[in-house]
Amino acid sequence: MTIDANTVEEYITKVPKERTAAISKLRDTVKNNLPKGFEEGISYKMIGYFVPHSIYPHGYHCDPKLPLPFINIASQKNFVALYHSGIYADKNLLDWFVGEYPKYVKTKLDMGKSCIRFKKVENIPYPLIGELCQKMTLEDWITLYEKNTKR
Repeated sequence: MTIDANTVEEYITKVPKERTAAISKLRDTVKNNLPKGFEEGISYKMIGYFVPHSIYPHGYHCDPKLPLPFINIASQKNFVALYHSGIYADKNLLDWFVGEYPKYVKTKLDMGKSCIRFKKVENIPYPLIGELCQKMTLEDWITLYEKNTKR
């Protein structure tokens, strides 16, 4: 399920009603915990948090016209998703998250490379997501991205 929206506010109005509160709370959690410098907007037809071109003019290596992505929030067909590029790029961060998750949620972690899937919105561990957002600064992300990307 793709949502076409030009703004974050418009995206949220188009989310299925049973997910609106969860998506809004997830957005607030990310915004309130992300280190300074990241910007919010629509990215890849999702709510995105990224390094703006004004800070990192190279942009994303797959398409330099796009800013460097970091976190995305999406309402997918069967779940709410949080995409976190830092988890994909930093094994220590991934290991920390996987170890902490069971302290917050009783169900098994449903995760891809950078995608954390929540089939039930009541299982979203907002405090853990907030902590995850605080673990990597904009400068840390740029450094890690450049280290892992062959230009």
